[in-house]
Amino acid sequence: MIKKILNSTKSIYSPEFPRTITYMLQTTEYRVGPYLKWFWKTQDFSKVRNRQELERTTVAKLILNTLKIGIAIEILGGLVLMFLTIGNIVPGGWGFGLAAIIAFPVIWSHIICFPVSLARLVIIDPKERQSIKKTKQIFNNHQGTKIAVAGSYGKTSMKELLKTVLSQGKNVAATPANKNVAASHLKFAESLSGNEDILIVEFGEGGPGDVARFSDTLNPDMAVITGISPAHLDRYKTIENAASDIFSLSNYVEHSKIFVNKESIEAVKYIKKNMKLYDRHGALGWQVNDLKISISGLKFKLTKGNKTINLSSSLLGRHQVGPLALVAALAQEMGLSDQQIENGIKEAKAYEHRMQPYILSDAWIIDDTYNGNLEGIKAGTSLLKELEAKHKIYVTPGLVDQGRETNKIHEQVGKYIADANPDKVVLMKNSVTDYIVKGLKSAGYKGEIDIETDPLLYYNNLPSMIASGDIVMMQNDWTDNYI
Repeated sequence: MIKKILNSTKSIYSPEFPRTITYMLQTTEYRVGPYLKWFWKTQDFSKVRNRQELERTTVAKLILNTLKIGIAIEILGGLVLMFLTIGNIVPGGWGFGLAAIIAFPVIWSHIICFPVSLARLVIIDPKERQSIKKTKQIFNNHQGTKIAVAGSYGKTSMKELLKTVLSQGKNVAATPANKNVAASHLKFAESLSGNEDILIVEFGEGGPGDVARFSDTLNPDMAVITGISPAHLDRYKTIENAASDIFSLSNYVEHSKIFVNKESIEAVKYIKKNMKLYDRHGALGWQVNDLKISISGLKFKLTKGNKTINLSSSLLGRHQVGPLALVAALAQEMGLSDQQIENGIKEAKAYEHRMQPYILSDAWIIDDTYNGNLEGIKAGTSLLKELEAKHKIYVTPGLVDQGRETNKIHEQVGKYIADANPDKVVLMKNSVTDYIVKGLKSAGYKGEIDIETDPLLYYNNLPSMIASGDIVMMQNDWTDNYI
């Protein structure tokens, strides 16, 4: 306890403290509420920039310099008051001066909120509105088929799969990586040549109304809804609100051109007449047969009447069959040949940190650390249960942004893990760990439970803790603003 107090005290008086505060503001997109919530939860500010560093944008440099100058002035003012007290020029100034010096970390961590809020009101928000207007104009003038990809999970993987397969026979452009907000949509729109046959745009859903705004900007011809799961509930509050926002796509796209993941129980509740469904059994009249699953990927036949397409993919997990079937079926409808479809499916790779397999110390690591939702946990634990291994290890810190459902959801996480029955469960110590353990125990898990307090140290030492024939499933990672 004493060590924690000393570390905490040391961290707020460190020369790096202003940089840490700037990083916290940048990470929360200069939103004062989330920033202050993070600030008051943090006990040791030296551990905040564990995973990433401050991006030195113009705004970030302005905030950092303001903090440095303000703190310097406050400390100097405090010293002057203390000095003047010695000469009895300012009676009682010693106490005020000392208080100013001691309190500067807390004072400036809050003072900076006022210029940040003003900048958001006067600069950031108007700039964002102008960006949206410009993006909409570019998209409206583009003649290519526009496909929106939305959902609580699986968006980037679906977008990349569509891009890879459709590019076998079409000129396709897609938003890069997981860049799925207004600013990144503008950069994407500005990068277009205008000659593309197909545009694929991923929609983020950080808060209420996001998907509706993106839909209005893109005016998509088609849309894929990958599923609904508890995510971003710190802003949406309920899964119903999140689902309503995602399904607001139906106000902009003809229902028969919306494709919904039937395996998502929450999504099924919002399906409207004429929407098309896909799942591990098939899509658009095509049926999945002869499915084979291994650590190397998936193989299956897609049949429709007397027509058959043989598909082989390095993607992992039964949950990938539905997306693969849908993309193959859409490609067939868009005029691609069977050979082009088969080549595209074979070429598709797991996106970084999404069920991405690699070998370490002769063991298989399945890196699903970008995953951040309950459906992803379910898919990962189901895959782990299905695969053969000498020794199975499951690693997770839990999920973020689960709002008031946090306790319940993490008990369910524990139950999913218990059902997979790994030999060892490794949990990263944080605010949800106890709920996962409760779920594990209530489901009768009898294996080893290891609770780690230093995630980076654990990951760095992982090669020495595994052996040939092991499978390690790593799901989710907590960014610095979660504790």
